[in-house]
Amino acid sequence: MWKIASRSRIKSPWIFHLNTGSCNGCDIEIVAALTPRYDAERLGCVLVGSPRHADVLILTGPLTSQMMPRVVRVYEQIPEPKAVVAVGSCAISGAPFLGSYSIEGPLDRIIPVDVYVAGCPPRPEAIIRGIVTAVKRKFG
Repeated sequence: MWKIASRSRIKSPWIFHLNTGSCNGCDIEIVAALTPRYDAERLGCVLVGSPRHADVLILTGPLTSQMMPRVVRVYEQIPEPKAVVAVGSCAISGAPFLGSYSIEGPLDRIIPVDVYVAGCPPRPEAIIRGIVTAVKRKFG
């Protein structure tokens, strides 16, 4: 049964995006990746409105203390197997906000991250490559 589910997820990764307090630069690039110019939907990538239907969790922004319990709850709601992609410098390291009173640190201290997409903000091509890499590692 798991083989069938894994094989079907390879062809169409459903994505849930969660902003943990970013400046929206990475969010705009994620939306750009879904536009016809970059067309992530040709790979079957679809944004879903519920983490319970998602295969891939995309996180942007520094992890704030207010968002930390929400990130853990969303991560736990995604069914297994799941992949996590950290997009942008803020999600990867917390920079330039690291050391601030409200920043809990990089995401990988709280939940396991499979793929890091560096940049401030990263290009849409890099985001698509990160999603494809995460899907191949987890489901391929």
